[in-house]
Amino acid sequence: MATFRLTLEYDGTDFQGWQNQPQGNTLQGALEDSLEALFGEHVSTVGSGRTDAGVHAQGQVASFSIDTELDPETIGRALNARLPQALVVKQVERAADDFYALRGARSKCYRYALWNGPIRSPLRARRFAWDARPVDLAAMQKAGTHLLGEHDFASFQATGSDVKSSVRCLTRLEVQGESGAEVLIEMEGNGFLRHMVRNIAGTLLEVGWGQREADSIPELLAACDRAKAGPTAPACGLTLLWVKY
Repeated sequence: MATFRLTLEYDGTDFQGWQNQPQGNTLQGALEDSLEALFGEHVSTVGSGRTDAGVHAQGQVASFSIDTELDPETIGRALNARLPQALVVKQVERAADDFYALRGARSKCYRYALWNGPIRSPLRARRFAWDARPVDLAAMQKAGTHLLGEHDFASFQATGSDVKSSVRCLTRLEVQGESGAEVLIEMEGNGFLRHMVRNIAGTLLEVGWGQREADSIPELLAACDRAKAGPTAPACGLTLLWVKY
C-alpha cells in the first residue's frame, strides 16, 4: 500500500462543505468519485479538517492509501482531468505510511475577506463577504492582540460542538487593507474550533463598527459563552490558506 498526500484548492460556494454527507454535493465526495474513476475501486480520503458549506481553500491537505504503481505526477494529472472545475489538485506527494491528514498538523492559517466598498462587487461575491459600513482597522487590530496566545476559545466556538477541549493557541492575527475597500483578517494557530475564525471575524468587525470596545476581548474570552461574542461572519469570506505538518 502507498500513502499519498494531496494539496487541494477549491471554491466551496456550490458545495455542502468538505465532509461526505448522505445527501449533498461535497468536496470529499467529488474527490473520492474521481479517485474511484481512476483506480476502479472506492478510495477513502481524509482531510486536514472540515471546511463548512461555502468555505474555500487554497491549501487544504488530504490523504489516502492504495495499492498502485502510479507515480504522484500521473495521479495528479489524472485526477485533475476528472475533477469538477471548482476543485483542483495542486500537488501530489508520496507520504510516509503512517501519514494521516487529520492528525499531526502543527499549524493552520485562515483568511477572512470582507469587501467594504459602498456598493457590492459581483466579481468578489464568491470570495468576500460584503458590508458597506466603514470599519476602524486599527481598533480591530488592537482587539486581535488580546486573542494571541493560548486561551479557552469557547466564546468563539459554534454551539453544540463536542470537542474535548476548547483551548487553542493563536500565534498570529493580522488585519490588513483599508476601510472602504478590501479588508483581510488572517489568523494562524495550532488548531481551530468549529466556526471559530468566522466568529472571531464577526466579533472584530463589531469592534471595527464601534459596537464593541477593543479592550473588552479579555472579558469575552473569560466568559466562555458563545452568546457574548459577535455574529458568525458569512461563509463566503473564509479561505483555508495552508496547513503545516
